[in-house]
Amino acid sequence: MLTLTDISFGYSKRRDVIRNFSLRLAPGTVCGLLGKNGSGKTTLLYMICGLLKPRTGVIDYNGHIPFDRQVSFLNDIMIVPEEFDMPKVTLEEYVATNSIFYPKFNRGHLERMTTILDIAPDINLGQCSMGQKKKAFLAFALACNTSLLLLDEPTNGLDISSKRTFRKAVTASMTDDKTFIISTHQVHDVDAILDHVTIIDKEGVLLNESIGNIAEKLRFNFTNDTSRISNSLLAIDAPGGANIIEYATPENSETSVNLESLFELAESRPEIVARLGLNS
Repeated sequence: MLTLTDISFGYSKRRDVIRNFSLRLAPGTVCGLLGKNGSGKTTLLYMICGLLKPRTGVIDYNGHIPFDRQVSFLNDIMIVPEEFDMPKVTLEEYVATNSIFYPKFNRGHLERMTTILDIAPDINLGQCSMGQKKKAFLAFALACNTSLLLLDEPTNGLDISSKRTFRKAVTASMTDDKTFIISTHQVHDVDAILDHVTIIDKEGVLLNESIGNIAEKLRFNFTNDTSRISNSLLAIDAPGGANIIEYATPENSETSVNLESLFELAESRPEIVARLGLNS
């Protein structure tokens, strides 16, 4: 279980990036972390993995305080940053040096991930493109089998085919005892693999709920019916009509969750999110 209680953090004393932030995530979750630029998503990930210390509040992951940097915590958590450098070695050499720090590292799973992601073991990590570098590091991170994996904008720099294989790799690596948190602006790249969504701003959590519970309470549709558009909870103009959100009723069947529309609802009409109990 990952628990954040009343977290605040600022890079200067005059302004907090995150203020009085609380969140709980159960294991077995693939959580999409959404928010505007500057809402603190990356900062939040860095605090969860212990690279930054909250000014106030407590972060607890399975009994560990991240900033204590205990070995039993560090070898069971992994972060894949949005941008990073890699040494001028092959993937195989990198794995040989770094896998010893992760007791649940699985060589067979690494081979499966490199196959899915189309990465050669002899690829030179210091000389390949950002997209290839990101796929190689992702393959290693997934093979480490940590119970908590943090991914910051993982599809940035990936081409269309690689985004598809990214989703396949994450799906193939998920188990009931793992938690994945994916911070992203590219919601269409990840919406098919998420089972939970958390939307934040600088003041805290706007929405925090499973995809299943959201789909039970709200309906997401496209329509050109002006009456439905005017009576909807939210309408976003689109060619030929609008993407709308409506309350779930016995008359309208369950739909897939449109994350872009959901984000706009959480930002513009938080009272509806609160009324439906979607921000617990």
